[in-house]
Amino acid sequence: MDKIKDFINTNKERILNELFDFIRIPSVSAKPENKSAMYDAAQYLKNAILSAGAERAEILETAGWPLVYGEKIIDASKPTVLVYGHYDVQPEEPLELWNSPPFEPEIRDGKIYARGADDDKGQLFMHVKAFEFMVQQNILPCNVKFIFEGEEEIGSESLERFCKQHKELLKADVILVSDTSMISLDVPTITTGLRGLAYFEITLKGQSRDLHSGLFGGAVINPVNELSRLIAGLIDAEGKVTIPGFYNSVQTVSAEERKLLNSVPFDEKKFYAGINLKNGGGEKGFTVIERLGIRPSLDVNGIWGGHISQGAKTVLPAEAHAKISMRLVPDQHPEEIAKLFKDYLQKQIPEDFTIEIEYLHGGTPYVLPFYSLELEAAVNACQKTFGKKPVPVRSGGSIPVISVFEQVLGIKAVLMGFGLESDAIHAPNENYPLDNFFKGLETIPWFYHFYKK
Repeated sequence: MDKIKDFINTNKERILNELFDFIRIPSVSAKPENKSAMYDAAQYLKNAILSAGAERAEILETAGWPLVYGEKIIDASKPTVLVYGHYDVQPEEPLELWNSPPFEPEIRDGKIYARGADDDKGQLFMHVKAFEFMVQQNILPCNVKFIFEGEEEIGSESLERFCKQHKELLKADVILVSDTSMISLDVPTITTGLRGLAYFEITLKGQSRDLHSGLFGGAVINPVNELSRLIAGLIDAEGKVTIPGFYNSVQTVSAEERKLLNSVPFDEKKFYAGINLKNGGGEKGFTVIERLGIRPSLDVNGIWGGHISQGAKTVLPAEAHAKISMRLVPDQHPEEIAKLFKDYLQKQIPEDFTIEIEYLHGGTPYVLPFYSLELEAAVNACQKTFGKKPVPVRSGGSIPVISVFEQVLGIKAVLMGFGLESDAIHAPNENYPLDNFFKGLETIPWFYHFYKK
């Protein structure tokens, strides 16, 4: 195991060149026109897994984008680790805000800048190379399976269906994932929980056509004004969501666990300064860490209607639109929240209006118990390479398929990510520090070493 550092030093240039070739593939799952790129990325991963030492690797068709499956079974009596990741990335827009082309990786100040550098191509690739090292050294202590998808950024619908249909193929003892972040290289972190998600698109319709704002303004309810009023009323002055029943199922977190979560080194002023703010907001009575990890939230992701191009147009639009997401916590279920949301808005609209509320996608929250064999292996691995015990955090983000793995396959997932909050995932100038990439590669084999079932 101690030879992992030698492996990294000897193969550093090759590993980065291979990662960069992977990143250059514009595998944006939200763009149907990128079909060839999606298949190129899947093929690249298949070849990478085989080159690393897998006995089997294949591209599996789905109703959406393809899955990549691979495996190396050394002994059926030994435990099996299922490695999950996703090769799809977020759209690169707005292009004008990038300092370098999003699909042409560039190293600046010790960081890889590119779309997917962190989320999740960089983090996924650490596992492929860690596997390669263990196979080369003949020290792989257990069976390994890989499942890489191309729809994480759009809801993982095909993978959920695949899990239900291929439980035996994906049978494993633990799922290992690197698609989360840590506080810093000085403060290693294990993510023990994820918030769930419920995502909606709303269309509010009023009069039969767009109207002249001078001839009708003041005498007709403006759908954009009305939708703005409805949305503003979804959060009260205390920062709480006003949808009746929204908090009914929220799991109460013990005082002991809240204390442990808040023991994480966290500088609130620095946190807000990093996004050019002096103060934040949110639900009163909870710390920033608690708001992001153990409390649900509701946010408008986009709102539009009427004339939104350059110049003036005195129009009173016939309809207005918005996209709204809710981050959920145990034991909230997205389908139940969706019903509460729809029922509430239906009762709020004016008599002559109609509202369409489309539930686009969602996922249930996930929690890994503090005291478990899986978590212990991750903690020991981090302690071995970082020289200190990692702290537990609950992430404010969502990885919908993690809860699917638990519900359908009955397997717990270890979220051992090595990104940073400053990596700007989903934003222009996404990046991934080289130190984090190689520290992750160094740590992953130690998880296998300590994972004994």
